[in-house]
Amino acid sequence: MAVPAPPGKTISGRTALRGAVGFLVVMELGSGMLQGWYPVLLAAIGEEFGVGAAQLNWVSAAYMLATVVCVPILAKLGDRYGHKRLLLISTALVALGSIVVAIAPSYELFLVGRALQAPLAAFLPLEFAIVRDRDEKSAGRSIGKLVGALTFGAALGALGSGLLFGALGDLRAVLWLPAIFLLICVPVVAFLVPETTVRAAGKTDWLGASLLGIGLLAALGGISNASAWGWTNPITWVAILGGVALLVVWVMVEKRVAHPLIDIALLTKGGIGLPIIIAFLFGAQLFGGQTASSVYVLSDPDAVGFGLGFTAATVGVISLAAALSAFLASIVGDRVAGRIGAKGAIVLGGVLVAGSYLAFITAPTVVAVFVGSMVMGGLGNGLLISVLPTIVVRRAPADSVGIASALYNTSRTAAGAVAGAVFALVMDSFLMTVGTGDTAVTTTSFGGYVAVWSICAAIGVAIAVLALFLRVPAPVAETPLPIPAATADPVLEGETT
Repeated sequence: MAVPAPPGKTISGRTALRGAVGFLVVMELGSGMLQGWYPVLLAAIGEEFGVGAAQLNWVSAAYMLATVVCVPILAKLGDRYGHKRLLLISTALVALGSIVVAIAPSYELFLVGRALQAPLAAFLPLEFAIVRDRDEKSAGRSIGKLVGALTFGAALGALGSGLLFGALGDLRAVLWLPAIFLLICVPVVAFLVPETTVRAAGKTDWLGASLLGIGLLAALGGISNASAWGWTNPITWVAILGGVALLVVWVMVEKRVAHPLIDIALLTKGGIGLPIIIAFLFGAQLFGGQTASSVYVLSDPDAVGFGLGFTAATVGVISLAAALSAFLASIVGDRVAGRIGAKGAIVLGGVLVAGSYLAFITAPTVVAVFVGSMVMGGLGNGLLISVLPTIVVRRAPADSVGIASALYNTSRTAAGAVAGAVFALVMDSFLMTVGTGDTAVTTTSFGGYVAVWSICAAIGVAIAVLALFLRVPAPVAETPLPIPAATADPVLEGETT
């Protein structure tokens, strides 16, 4: 049951709405840059702390696993106590984590800092709730801008951190940049972002939150570490099966408590479940396919018999072009959905994604086709990352937008863990030896890349087919923004959004 927020200071009017979205877009651009900041620096981080490649996996794993625990909780608390308030707390925690990362004297403390940065993944769900609360009709456009900024920011972060480290040669200085940006964001959120006006009633379901968090942590931890631990290692399966068992218990608990963390009926009957399944598939091809494609274009055809032999800098530029196409598609995603319908937009996104991977398979040695296919895939992904969350946000009850959006985000995180482990297993099954004697090197054959691309193409087709069964909410009626009489702007009064 939804209840109104306690009375307090509010911001009204179209100018305030646009200003709030603008601030949030800048935050998401920085959020994306932060997410793309560290992978490029892994080698330097290993040298700084004297750790090897296996241990460096925890730079991403510590962050990812912490997100599955904290994001649903932060989003639900936002539904109960205010999304701007929890966004402020999340921003402060990420800023603290970024400072710890920058000054960490040991690798263990560095990983603690990375875990503290996990509330970064809660930014989007909380922001989605804020923009829907301010104006539901324009929420689709605002969501497109937010996810577009995140996508483009990730590419800028990867490119920028590499260039900056190359210019400065000082890892600590490069690590301080995200910390400074997040510190600036704290007062921006505190003073310039409006609070939402609807609250979820009831008590916080801490038992459900614990079961969900620990279950996801165990299952995804086992899956993401399966390559390192070994698929035949009992620890791997204890973690995976134990996590799944806890998730089953969680579902049983949620069906019985008065105010659950997540209303299961929202997933099964509320029209949220299928978009989240599609989001999982989308995340699997996005995270799984990018790595294989990047490694392929870096491969030297003279050495291994396939690949394009691009330099890392060239790959960075191509990735930036693909990210820019995704950014542009996400910006216009709401307009595309307005023309051909949300179902049509998702079908188009799935077809573009499938087509890009099929082009990789059919013309792997033609540079122009390969690069064009990456841009085409970016357009498809941009449509999906814009339209899918809009459906989730619009179908969610007003007092559950945060937790519904968190489920959408968490499904993509889970997909990243599953796809990383499964695609690594697939590529390991296509090993070949290059060279002889002391120069012999074992690497993935071309068949491994074809297998991954084929799976991703099939996922694109599955997304397009599942989209046909979506229940899409009706467009929101055009209504004027509420303007209190005492503070009404004569220029805005009577206008509609």
